[in-house]
Amino acid sequence: MRFTQDEAKRLAFPVLIAAVLAGAGAFLLERAGGALAAAGRELAAAQAERRQHADRLSRIAEEEREVRQKVDIYRRLRELHVLGEEQRLEWADAIARIRQERELLDLRYRVERQQKLFSAAGKPADVDFYASRMSVDLALLHEEDLLRFLSDLRDSGNAFYSVRRCTVERTGQAATGVSIVPRLRAACEIDLITIVDRAAKQ
Repeated sequence: MRFTQDEAKRLAFPVLIAAVLAGAGAFLLERAGGALAAAGRELAAAQAERRQHADRLSRIAEEEREVRQKVDIYRRLRELHVLGEEQRLEWADAIARIRQERELLDLRYRVERQQKLFSAAGKPADVDFYASRMSVDLALLHEEDLLRFLSDLRDSGNAFYSVRRCTVERTGQAATGVSIVPRLRAACEIDLITIVDRAAKQ
């Protein structure tokens, strides 16, 4: 199709406007694409930062939970008097009280010198585990006397009582109507375990 000179003059301005608008549209599309890409990058950065904050909060919550657990364990050990130096006088008092309350006819014991079992790494210092071996010899009317003695000993606190072994033998003595005669005798080895926190001693 051919335009006359007059038609070409009349179309020149609209064509120019169309060209300008097309250029402006292309420019705006390019700017919009750049802005969209920048917004995408900002969104990705924000999401990554949010994940980092969430991970940090999760770690803090986990550490707080672990600290609470350790504090509860520490408090329980303190209540049981397991932490700190050995308490031989308290051990002797506990055994004397049990003997009297349970009316044990014959109870003898000996506590050996304390020995270090091992050290466990801790913060801010290591924790040392010690054991004092206690040998116990007692007369029994029946087996339940031994179980009650061991239960009372554990409930007395002042250490963690770990029974290594117990042997029970018959005495061979016959019961008489005049007095109560123990028919059994028990020999036990018990570790009295205490925990020393080096940091607490400094």
